[in-house]
Amino acid sequence: MSTPQTTTHATPVQQVTPELRSWSIAQAQAGCQPEDVVKAMMASGWHEDVALDAMEQTLRNHLASLREVVPVGGSSGPEPRIDDGANVIVVDGHPIKVVMSLRLPRVVIFADLLTAEECDGLMAQATPRLVRSETVDTATGGSEVHAARTSDGMFFERGETPLIDRIERRIATLLNWPLDHGEGLQILRYRPGAQYKPHNDYFDPEQPGTPKIVERGGQRVGTLVMYLNTPQQGGATVFPDVGLEVAPVRGSAVFFSYDRPHAITKTLHGGAPVLAGEKWVATKWMRQGVFV
Repeated sequence: MSTPQTTTHATPVQQVTPELRSWSIAQAQAGCQPEDVVKAMMASGWHEDVALDAMEQTLRNHLASLREVVPVGGSSGPEPRIDDGANVIVVDGHPIKVVMSLRLPRVVIFADLLTAEECDGLMAQATPRLVRSETVDTATGGSEVHAARTSDGMFFERGETPLIDRIERRIATLLNWPLDHGEGLQILRYRPGAQYKPHNDYFDPEQPGTPKIVERGGQRVGTLVMYLNTPQQGGATVFPDVGLEVAPVRGSAVFFSYDRPHAITKTLHGGAPVLAGEKWVATKWMRQGVFV
């Protein structure tokens, strides 16, 4: 068990650094006993009172963050109105079927969220602007091309075209979440062999770039993945923690939410490799607050 080192001065003054806090949390998550963590810190030169304070304060703050529910609009996050057992939700005359509902993780699968014409329209509008997909880099707050994501993609501005505006308003009503609390639609095309390895959509609060990212609307609290076509083989959306696989079927969608940025939500997910044909999806991410 290696620990962050301390520097000895004539008058020793030691501070609890972000590095030490992250290390303390990692040891606790790995199952180490607090007294063993404190001993390891002392062996690396940390004073006992500093080590005890670091362990106590770090774990207390971390546990509090896990219990915290997103305080937005009196709700913990986006949620379709299906508590009454509804099998169909009608939004502005458009019937959307509820295929499956799971509580943990919070996952709802919809059929017929998009029409065939809307799917074709999204693909046509996106095609001229497709480039290699990037992922958010929580270490810097920017974005980067990553080997885990092998797809082409692009983003629409919110309400950029009449088609985009209509679909976004339908989503806002369906999920009971304000229109301006959503990012612009992202369109992705996965060619044969392309995939997106399992990941979380929320921004890791322990990463230095996260404060910059959440300035634009707070944490992500929900994801809606809409399938614009049906690939010949492969391309399922997978949730490894619960053994769930959602087949990509044209016009259908999978919604999942996470009321805190932590693995306890069991929303780790990925896009399985496309084995034949292509897979096209449109993704809408929802934020805590107004996304600008």
